[in-house]
Amino acid sequence: MRNYLIVALLAGSAATPALAQDAAPFTGPRVEAIIGYDTADVEGENSDGLVYGGGIGYDFNLGGAIAGIEAELSDSTIDECISGVDVAGDELCVQAGRDIYVGGRIGTVLGSNTLLYGKAGYVNGRANLQYDAPGTVDDFDDGVNLDGVRLGAGVEFALSGNVFAKTEYRYSNFEQGYEKHQLVGGIGFRF
Repeated sequence: MRNYLIVALLAGSAATPALAQDAAPFTGPRVEAIIGYDTADVEGENSDGLVYGGGIGYDFNLGGAIAGIEAELSDSTIDECISGVDVAGDELCVQAGRDIYVGGRIGTVLGSNTLLYGKAGYVNGRANLQYDAPGTVDDFDDGVNLDGVRLGAGVEFALSGNVFAKTEYRYSNFEQGYEKHQLVGGIGFRF
């Protein structure tokens, strides 16, 4: 399903550059808040949760295309625990922590109030590991930062005034076999 959505968004973007009209609603500095579905996958094991955060960016009119730079800070509610990992009564918990993203996007304006875009950039994610084994000295609580690449596609709608809404799918591929799929919605303001 996710692959079909990405293909449809990219195909629509490639097929409609002639429809680009006034790009003014999609240029200049912006701030936004996002919330959505988050799923983390580590070597075939999945956990689901909620992603939430905020971002900033700046978009430029390239005469028929919109290009922009952006940054985002988000967090996740993913928290998965399993028992009986090594000894009876022990527990191992993995929590998805914050993501820091910096990247760019490029898109095309459809009609007068819709921007279809693709994005790519660097992402740094944090994962927290906790292990508790009662009666042993094997307990630990540690966090690890993982570097990766984020790819995505989305649709942004210019609403009244300088307000916009968007929906976006993004895939983040981190080192050590860790990846995330997210489907988010957002609301923002352009200056």
